[in-house]
This record gives sequence, C-alpha cells and structure tokens, in this order.
Amino acid sequence: MAHIPTYDLNDGTSIPAIGFGTYPLRGDDGTEAIRTAIEAGYRLVDTAVNYDNEVEVGEAIRRSGVPRDELVVASKIPGRHHAYDDAIRSVRESLDRLGLERTDLHLIHWPNPSQGTYVEAWRALVQLQKDGLVRSIGVSNFTEEHLVRIIDDTGVTPAVNQVELHPRFPQEHMREVHERLGIRTEAWSPMGKRRAPLEEDAVRAAAEAHGVSPGQVILRWHVQLGSLPIPKSADPVRQAQNLDVFGFELSDEQVAAISALAEPDGRLFGGDPDTHEEM
Repeated sequence: MAHIPTYDLNDGTSIPAIGFGTYPLRGDDGTEAIRTAIEAGYRLVDTAVNYDNEVEVGEAIRRSGVPRDELVVASKIPGRHHAYDDAIRSVRESLDRLGLERTDLHLIHWPNPSQGTYVEAWRALVQLQKDGLVRSIGVSNFTEEHLVRIIDDTGVTPAVNQVELHPRFPQEHMREVHERLGIRTEAWSPMGKRRAPLEEDAVRAAAEAHGVSPGQVILRWHVQLGSLPIPKSADPVRQAQNLDVFGFELSDEQVAAISALAEPDGRLFGGDPDTHEEM
C-alpha cells in the first residue's frame, strides 16, 4: 500500500495529500467501488449532499474494516441549505446518512452569490465546528472576494477551498490567494474529465521518462503544485494507480510544460463561481 503524505491545515489538523472522489458512485456498485478505494489506501473520501451517495459512503466505510479515526470523511452543504438553520440541519442530516458522529471536513459546495446567504452557511459551520460535529471546515468554488467576505465576517479562515483545477485550468491566481491566506487548495476534476490532456506531448514525455501512466503524471503535477487532487475511478486497478504518485518526482521543466497546457478559459462547466448557481 502506498504511503500517503499529509498536509497540515490552518486549524491544527492534517489531511492526506490525495483523496478519493465519489461522484457519481451510487447503489451497490458504488458502495463496492468506494470500499475498494478505501482498501487500496485512500484515507480522504469526498462526498456531498448533491452527490446523493452519503449512505453508500457510510456503508463502504463500515464494510472496509478500516478504523474510523484513520479516515477523513468530507461532505458539502448544497446551495438550497445556506440559511443558518438550514445549514445546521443539512450537516446533521448528512451525519445521519453517513452513520457518523462527525465529519472530518465539511464544505459549502458553491457560494451562490446571487442568493447571498453563503456567509450564514459559513457562520453555521463555525458553530458546528465548536460543537464538535465537524472537525475542519472549508468551502468549494469560492473566489477571492467570497473568501475575504467570510473571513472578515467571522474571523475564521477556511481550512480548504476545493476548486476546479487541472492542466487546462491551473488556477494560478487562486493558488496564490490560498497561499497568502493559509488555505489548502483542493482540486476537483483533477484530470480535466473528457478534456484530460493524456495525449499531450508534455504529459506523455514525462510519463515515459518516469515509467508511469499519463494520469499519474497529472496527479503528480498537482502534488508538486501543492494542490490536493481528488481523482475518481470505479476501477480498482486505476484506483491503486492514481494513489501511487509519491514514488517519483517531475522536474521543474516538466511541471512548467504541463502548466503551459492552460487554455484562456479551460473551465469545464462553462461558467464561474460568480454566475454558476447550485441548488
């Protein structure tokens, strides 16, 4: 089993340097895929209310036989639950579905700025952390403006911001913002989904040089940027391969060549956090 390094978070806790994404794994097959990932060595498992698979995640954890305190379980508050009381209720309902007494990381899934209640959701997470129902708190898809607003309002800085980040969209500005504020960058869609640059020369050359797969090169690129990738796969072989990215190191030139694959607007969902709303 691969040894996975950890990052220290700004709240004094730590988190594995790679995680397992569970969307859209559902039903018995989904539970089994999540279980095999845990048994392969993943210790950070990422879910959300809107993935509709918290029950499966909880069941996979129990079936895996891995002690609960070795796992970092993350979930997310959806846009429709941003009002303070709704956010509190949302987290409690997530815990019920997961069958857990606490989550280790709870995020606001999207800022939904037109709704304007993400500050309430953040206040709720701050309180839930004090109450011991969540260990670490963070956000997802927040811009610098959104981050500054919740930090100014509560004095509490998110431990992580989970954003879309991949070689086509390396998020250089947000990574600099996170570095300045002491926030860990987490990456959803770390490969870039259908637009994954697996065939690009920069990726293939690095894969051949290190005797690894193109996917492993991209995940290693994340690690060397300080980005925490959350790859997803239902295939046990691919799951293990995605985890095995700590035994080689890309050169500065290789990292730069992969970063140079950035496109003017390489986003996947065709919008940005200021305009994209999530229910």
